[in-house]
Amino acid sequence: MKQYETVIGLEVHVELATKTKIFCGCSTAFGAEPNTHTCPVCTGMPGSLPVLNKQVVEYAAAVGLALRCEITPYSKFDRKNYFYPDNPQNYQISQLYDPICRGGRVEIQTKQGMKSIGIHEIHMEEDAGKLVHDEWEDISYVDYNRSGVPLIEIVSEPDLRSAEEVLAYLEELRLTIQYLGASDCKLQEGSMRADVNLSVRPVGATEYGTRTEMKNLNSFKAITRAIENEKNRQIDLLEAGEAVIQETRRWDDAMGYSYAMRSKEDAQDYRYFPEPDLVPVKISEAWLEEIRARQPELPKERRARYQEQYGLPDYDAAIITSSKRMADIFEEAAKICKKPKKVSNWLMGETMRLLKEAGQEPDSLALDPGHLAKLVSLADSGAVNNTVAKEVFEEVFRNGTDPEKYVEEKGLKTVSDEGQLRSVIAQVLNDNPQSVQDYQSGKQKAIGYLVGQTMKAMKGKADPGLVNRILAEMLIVH
Repeated sequence: MKQYETVIGLEVHVELATKTKIFCGCSTAFGAEPNTHTCPVCTGMPGSLPVLNKQVVEYAAAVGLALRCEITPYSKFDRKNYFYPDNPQNYQISQLYDPICRGGRVEIQTKQGMKSIGIHEIHMEEDAGKLVHDEWEDISYVDYNRSGVPLIEIVSEPDLRSAEEVLAYLEELRLTIQYLGASDCKLQEGSMRADVNLSVRPVGATEYGTRTEMKNLNSFKAITRAIENEKNRQIDLLEAGEAVIQETRRWDDAMGYSYAMRSKEDAQDYRYFPEPDLVPVKISEAWLEEIRARQPELPKERRARYQEQYGLPDYDAAIITSSKRMADIFEEAAKICKKPKKVSNWLMGETMRLLKEAGQEPDSLALDPGHLAKLVSLADSGAVNNTVAKEVFEEVFRNGTDPEKYVEEKGLKTVSDEGQLRSVIAQVLNDNPQSVQDYQSGKQKAIGYLVGQTMKAMKGKADPGLVNRILAEMLIVH
């Protein structure tokens, strides 16, 4: 069988984090009762007129700047005409001819090294509503709350060659947009969605194959499975001497296959024409400079600074900056306690463990940086030992408890009184004569059991190092 190369381009839709919709004042809040965030404009009532939300333009330009795009000083909106039940106007306001951003690139890390993925354009548009299918009643309902929610569509060049590269690209996009505050990019809530355009061709060929577009991809796992499935489907067709049909396909992640929805449309199928109810968008150089001045430190820049400023290894810096929320917590806690590596260790160790247990993502972390800084200081000073510190941290993580108050109220401070420890250790030695004899006979491991019995008697509050030292002394003369 021939060797084939996969060619992939992505259309990524991102819901912007504005409080109101793109052309009206309705709320964009997620999860409201159906059809409660609606008005004549976003439900397409005759005679209603759109008014552009300025914040949408600023977010779109900010994303474009972060992705090294050329910002179009004079962009316009167009009507994309089509009928579908969740599209109340029977057209969508989008940008075909003069999008707000052109060009640009995203750098991703691959097994072969760094790779640059081109950005063809970024355009602004409005979202459609949502169909809710009731299979039991064999009926569909329409919720227009999402109709008119502002989107940017980021269209890549066909530079991607595998599911791994696609995920790296999407992750870099997600992080960048989250750091900008332009969107939360929650795939599970639909605020970041990707359509995959995929074709295959024999290795070494220069002409592109016939591509298909796959929709309904709402998780990284679904995207990976859909790419592998479609790649294999197209190769099987070509090997059987059949043609790949250019079409739009819908991915069913539960069933693990895609099916044809409709033939792939061209621009003329939508009868695009300039939107008559909106004036062109003119972005002056002064306005663009204002947007540029507000650009935050982006993930790669932050990662490099953490290595230089705090001396973090590359791995630590990469993990922490992979979530803006976690990076913010790290920076604030490190500023308070002045122990950045210790803060990093708690975030990468216990924090990630508890997040995994709770089935949470780092972006949902509710950890108070001040509480984390206090815990680091308690553990580092020896006020609590490592075992107790983990117990306290779990309380801080789950309930937001102040660690200092918790340690005080529960009496968890490390006992460093030598007199008290010697008294307890003497009792442990008397209660465990066999272990004492084993140690004195040269079995060094026996001391570990005695340390454990001492810590148990002290309810975990003793200093393990001090316990070891005193035990070693008392075993000599016991």
